Amino acid sequence: MENLFFAHETAVVDEGCKIGSGTKIWHFSHIMSHCEIGENCNIGQNVVVSPGVILGKNVKVQNNVSIYTGVICEDDVFLGPSMVFTNVTNPRSAINRRGSYEKTLVKRGASIGANATIVCGNDIGEFAFIGAGTVVTKEVKPYALVVGNPARQIGWMSEYGHRLEFDNQGFATCPESGERYQLINHQVVKISNK
Repeated sequence: MENLFFAHETAVVDEGCKIGSGTKIWHFSHIMSHCEIGENCNIGQNVVVSPGVILGKNVKVQNNVSIYTGVICEDDVFLGPSMVFTNVTNPRSAINRRGSYEKTLVKRGASIGANATIVCGNDIGEFAFIGAGTVVTKEVKPYALVVGNPARQIGWMSEYGHRLEFDNQGFATCPESGERYQLINHQVVKISNK
């Protein structure tokens, strides 16, 4: 059976992976056994996808990213260059913790910037935006904009990746899409497509 995905000749794709059609895997990347990669993903060069990882459709993984066992990324997630996930909170070289990997869920449409670190067990909400170099040590709300070490929320982002400016009534409009959002009890909800 012919592959419906592209893998560069230097990429290593282990047996037992499920890879969706239209996905591209670039130079020197290693896709390990028993992971699932959805349709139309782009896996940059020098990426490691560990066993059991699940990537949804249209996930963009930039160069030098390590995605460790326990990570699930839903559809349309962006993982910036050299960002990294962890999967053990108390690693020790001499102690095998392979049976105690923690889960991290990155929800639909979230973006994680270059060189960010996501400490395991902390979920990232839908359309959240993690700034470059940020260290995430707790859960991130949907649409939240977080930066720094440790991560702190400094605002909200639209689904198109623009900072939302809320008026006195708690409404904001994305300047690119025209979509409207409302801030209710420290949570953002999209209220219209235009």
